[in-house]
Amino acid sequence: MRIGAARPETPSPVTITAMPTTTLLAKIDSYLVEERAAFVRSALKFATDAHAGQSRLSGEPYVEHPIATAEFLAERRMDATTLAAALLHDVIEDCDVTREQIEEQFGADVAKLVDGVTKMNSFDTLTRGDSVNTSAFAIDGNVQLDERTARQAASMRKMLVAMAEDVRVVLIKLADRLHNMRTLDAHKPERRIAIARETLEIYAPLAHRLGAWDLKWRLEDEAFRHLQPREYRAAYRLVSRKRAEREEYTERTMKVLRDALDGRGITAEIQGRPKHLYSIHQKMQRYAEQGRQFNDIHDLTALRVLVSTEEECYRVLGIVHGLWRPVPGQFDDYIASPKQNLYQSIHTSVMCEENAPVEVQIRTRRMHELAENGVASHWAYKEEGDPNADEDFEQRMSWLRQLLDWQRELQGDSEYLDTVRTDILRDQVYVYTPMGEIKELPGGATPLDFAYRVHTDLGHDTVAASVNGQLVPLNTPLKNGDTVEIRKSRTARGPSMDWLNIDLGYLVTASAREKVRAWYSRQRREENIQRGRDLLHRQIRHLQSTTPDHEIATSLGFDSTEELAEALGSGVIQPGDVVRGLVDIAGETPSDPPETDDNGLRDGIVVLGLDQMVTRLARCCSPVYGDAIIGYTTRERGVTVHLQTCPNLRARLEPERLIEVAWGHTAAHYPSRLKIDAWDRVGLLRDLTAVVSREKANIHRIHSSEQQAYGRSTVELTVYTSGVGQLTRLCARLEAVPGVQSVQRDGAG
Repeated sequence: MRIGAARPETPSPVTITAMPTTTLLAKIDSYLVEERAAFVRSALKFATDAHAGQSRLSGEPYVEHPIATAEFLAERRMDATTLAAALLHDVIEDCDVTREQIEEQFGADVAKLVDGVTKMNSFDTLTRGDSVNTSAFAIDGNVQLDERTARQAASMRKMLVAMAEDVRVVLIKLADRLHNMRTLDAHKPERRIAIARETLEIYAPLAHRLGAWDLKWRLEDEAFRHLQPREYRAAYRLVSRKRAEREEYTERTMKVLRDALDGRGITAEIQGRPKHLYSIHQKMQRYAEQGRQFNDIHDLTALRVLVSTEEECYRVLGIVHGLWRPVPGQFDDYIASPKQNLYQSIHTSVMCEENAPVEVQIRTRRMHELAENGVASHWAYKEEGDPNADEDFEQRMSWLRQLLDWQRELQGDSEYLDTVRTDILRDQVYVYTPMGEIKELPGGATPLDFAYRVHTDLGHDTVAASVNGQLVPLNTPLKNGDTVEIRKSRTARGPSMDWLNIDLGYLVTASAREKVRAWYSRQRREENIQRGRDLLHRQIRHLQSTTPDHEIATSLGFDSTEELAEALGSGVIQPGDVVRGLVDIAGETPSDPPETDDNGLRDGIVVLGLDQMVTRLARCCSPVYGDAIIGYTTRERGVTVHLQTCPNLRARLEPERLIEVAWGHTAAHYPSRLKIDAWDRVGLLRDLTAVVSREKANIHRIHSSEQQAYGRSTVELTVYTSGVGQLTRLCARLEAVPGVQSVQRDGAG
């Protein structure tokens, strides 16, 4: 199909019949001037003709998908260029249309956006949810796992670079993904799970980073529904159980506040703000870890107050605190200190009637629109001719430029993607330098991450740090509003290899870890080898392994122990990676004993496409609930479940026996007995048990013995962990406790 007449000077209105366009046309006519609305209608006509005869897997005409995408953006009052691109976003990929034709008909800006979305769609070639119902767009099941992962990383890199060049590209893609998630039931179970996981891990965090809260929660809830249907239904039932009671309480509280505001002459809109199912599920998990019940969650509904000016926001805050007692430590002023994603609001929690905590958000109406729609609001105001629309926009979206900087600095696609995941897509914290300059870091970042964000050399030479005037360990997680001061060595000393050990938690940001690895790669080979041997033997001691060094090296893909030691000593691989080579792949640990859930699933593992298959967790990589996993069909023992990155899977197994699997529900925990040798001191046992508690592992048994003549103590712990990964992390953190000389595994508890 070839489409493309000369672009008219002023596109004429187009009437479309037998298509669900009425809502879209009404929305664009409500805020666009006639010339720009006509421009969007011409794009609608073009898309309708281009997709004629095509259908989706659900059987509906394909053009309904771009129309739904554009309609969602029109609700956010996006500019005409974006709406036209949304309507045309699939014509290059799914129709015989070229970028040149789009540019000729609709201009360079629309063509650039459509081309950008097309590049982003390449990320979905292995898990697409928006493909035309033809064999040309089927998933290639013959692509091997390693190649599939590499291709996804490369495509993700292209997507992020396209987004950095024009953020409207990703807004179109997010709206596109939301409609796909709402129509996901037409796909096979394995496709649904893959698309939902990708949505939860990539697209929802992107929406959050762009400040598009409305998109974020919708994507999360849709992904949650497909990834954990039982938990989704459970959360829905629990929320619905006392809905009427909560709504009555909310209405009563809103009336008290409304009367108080009216009495002070403040005109405000007060809304009840329900929490969404995925956020409720996450809170239920946190409460379960603390031994609390769902009934303990009192703040399922919050209040939001919308006013006209910033001055009124602070007046409302005073009234709220006058009515109800504030909850200590539950106040944030994001008006005075906005988030990097443009978000502004005042948050406070107060003890309302019946002594129940209620969160209150206070913001202007413009702040609210920005909070719900994020950067989409920028173009809405710009389309209306607001002279302040561009104010601070470039500065606040500076993190997009970081994507382009990493594009130039980082060579590997997987390395680039890991950096974006940790440094961009995680929740952010905002901390200050001693001079008052704000620095943005991912949640969980440490003073050492902060030092590397300020300057590479400062990070290398860091010896101590203080937070809010108090000396703290370098692996202390930072919180919003902290002031961080770094103390450096007087002479260049270089980083510690322990900083690369993720189990010790010194560095969270991938960019900082890469700087440490680069420093070590410049050191002498002999030093790296010796350092690597020390780290290797420490891991062997942790697990009390008898596996020869050369077998560990082979299982990890190295030709010799020396190569393994050099990679370990230079930071190319981490100590935790060695664990996967410390066990025999022939040994498997079955779940105790197999249990069947409501859906007939065993051991928390779903074998996609097959029912009632026996599954076992591979000991070589000990997958933990939530990891990316793959199954391997054995001849006599059912399906063995491995991490997708398991080196033994690549090195020794037959690729044709791989099978898709997914997590059904939380896997079991397994006992391990640890033997800790330490210098005896006051508080030793307290410090050891505190480490286990922070790691969220359960202590089944504890026994200590003293050697008074030598001042030594031996502590034996039986702990339950979720797998060898958590066990190794726990050993590393126990070994870091002052006075501890060694930690080793002493067999099963």
